[in-house]
Amino acid sequence: MTTAKSRRDLRVYQLAFKSATQIHEITKKFPAEEKYSLTDQIRRSSRSVCANIAEAWRRRKYPKNFVSKLTDSDTEATETIVWLDFALHFNYLTPAVHKELEDHYDHINSQLTIMMSDPGKWTPRDKE
Repeated sequence: MTTAKSRRDLRVYQLAFKSATQIHEITKKFPAEEKYSLTDQIRRSSRSVCANIAEAWRRRKYPKNFVSKLTDSDTEATETIVWLDFALHFNYLTPAVHKELEDHYDHINSQLTIMMSDPGKWTPRDKE
């Protein structure tokens, strides 16, 4: 069983939140014509990683639901990498910033995979 008391205690949530806020700040400098396309998409997917982790945390009593929400988070993290690739292609990001954020999301995906592989570890236990 985990010692985390809330989603905010999870390192994967912390990294996802940090990355989403970093993306928000970076995308403020994207061209105006990207406001309703790339900017909106990358902000939504990066925030959705956090939201799905939070939902998974609340559903951890039910392993299948827990894994389903973690899978959604994993998918959103992968989508975020695609939007980062587009941003790099259009020179909205430097290669260094792209690499940093891609590494963050690769790490998030790895952590989510570990959590999904052993959902019982995250199931709350009744106090005896």
